[in-house]
Amino acid sequence: MADKKDTSPALQRSWFQELKHEFGKITWPGKTVLAKETGVVLCSAVLLGALIVVVDWLLNMALQFIW
Repeated sequence: MADKKDTSPALQRSWFQELKHEFGKITWPGKTVLAKETGVVLCSAVLLGALIVVVDWLLNMALQFIW
């Protein structure tokens, strides 16, 4: 038969206490760090997008030359 999981209030309370303790360990970045990291991500996305556009354009030109 299927085993029943122990869902006693004491077990649930201890799980929530551990969860609260783990959330207390989280270190959130400050505004300046967050702004710098956001800028890096946005710049990286723009540069990668530009690289993809250039490669696509070059491949398109090459295929038009072949066909």
